[in-house]
Amino acid sequence: MKDRIRHPKLLDKISAAEEAAGLIQNGMNVGCSGFTPAGYPKLVPKALAERIKRTGEKTRINLFTGASVGDELDGALAEVGAIDRRMPYQSNKKLRDQINAGTARFYDQHLSHVSSEIRYGYFGPIDVAVIEAHAITEEGYIVPTTSVGISPTLCRLAKNIIVELNTTHPLELEGIHDIFVPQDQPDRLPIPIVKASNRIGKPYMVTDVDRIRHIVVSDKPDSHGSFTPCTDAEKRIAELIIDFITHEIRSGRMPRGLPWQSGVGGVANAVLQGFLNSEFQNMEFYSEVLQDSVLDLIDAGRVVFASGCSVTLSADGEKRFHRDIARYKRHILLRPQEISNNPEIIRRLGIIAVNTALEADIYGHVNSTHVMGTHLMNGIGGSGDFERNAYLSIFVTPSIAKGGKISSIVPFVTHFDHSEHDVKVVVTEQGLADLRGKCPREVAPEIIRKCVHPDYRDELMDYYERACREVGGHEPHLIREVFQMHTRYMDTGDMRKPR
Repeated sequence: MKDRIRHPKLLDKISAAEEAAGLIQNGMNVGCSGFTPAGYPKLVPKALAERIKRTGEKTRINLFTGASVGDELDGALAEVGAIDRRMPYQSNKKLRDQINAGTARFYDQHLSHVSSEIRYGYFGPIDVAVIEAHAITEEGYIVPTTSVGISPTLCRLAKNIIVELNTTHPLELEGIHDIFVPQDQPDRLPIPIVKASNRIGKPYMVTDVDRIRHIVVSDKPDSHGSFTPCTDAEKRIAELIIDFITHEIRSGRMPRGLPWQSGVGGVANAVLQGFLNSEFQNMEFYSEVLQDSVLDLIDAGRVVFASGCSVTLSADGEKRFHRDIARYKRHILLRPQEISNNPEIIRRLGIIAVNTALEADIYGHVNSTHVMGTHLMNGIGGSGDFERNAYLSIFVTPSIAKGGKISSIVPFVTHFDHSEHDVKVVVTEQGLADLRGKCPREVAPEIIRKCVHPDYRDELMDYYERACREVGGHEPHLIREVFQMHTRYMDTGDMRKPR
């Protein structure tokens, strides 16, 4: 254990999870490591949940993380009703149900904003931070595991720190992190990143060793998501994007070598897999989450560098990563989310951003977060950070959902996350609509003709043409009819008109 806990006084802080969880009491602000879902604590949250279940005590906390975490954290605490307020992003069904029932409060936030707003004091002090680490240096500084998230800020500000020392990661992981925390205003300076590979920080998170109250040794790996094979629709979307970017470069509208960002999920995975059979070489990623496909691209010599906030891998992907970690470390860097998602850097580097929509409307507005405008799915995450500031912002979605009962392209989105001013390209498996330079009356026919499923194309074109005739305006809408369409789906589960 001395090779992982290298500060001699901290060896005396090794504790059971139950003892460490005793620091967490009702009403506290608790910050945890973790980012989609990697590098999050597993033992202490479960010990807290077990204590609540055993004693019947009323303990509800305000929980802050970088992004989504595993079931051992959000799920365990939601099950015993221990989460009063949650921010900034989640993906747990139990917690989602409580948020939509109004029994847990959720603050949906752009991921680049979280750390700085915690430091500004918007949410009060952090009482306890629970941080997964794989080592503690001779100075008592904390070395993260597979994600960074908001952990550097938590380590600086928390009154008390619990370290979950995860031994499933090899010591060779140390050195993959680049921890840099910008000064707060009015003293903030430009962030000196001009390439994805620039290293500007330290390989550890600075903290006061006296605030480390407990160290809990863990051998629990991250929850490994299963990566399903790409569907035909996802493959087609990937082909359309790669063909479009290739054409943009050849036509001189885009320089070669711009870094990519890609969200999480099937379409994102398909896009990354599509690069394996494309002409793209010497690629860089400046993104949030690095998945198995990034390892594939590194192995194929396509990607020379990938900067992110976490590595979120399948079980096989993690074995592969650990087995050849020295080589992968030459190509991968993990940063805090206020750096990986920083608008200044995204704009400077000229990121090509690809993110997923729940639905888009005929004028290019995008809903990423709410079903039927009311029920939260996960949260906005980092999509807004990238789409607003990217060289080119692309949103993707299959054209239909629920077995064809719903068109993913609608007259008017039921919830706005990304406005027409930020969305430049919309892609479904039906086609790609380039919205740049087009007024709303040009955008709507473009999206309808190219992106809408044939089952809904005539109906949406009819809606648009009637809106132009009956209402007019810069962006014509039949608001009452939009409401009736969504009401019909809520009543019957089918957006299609009765035939």
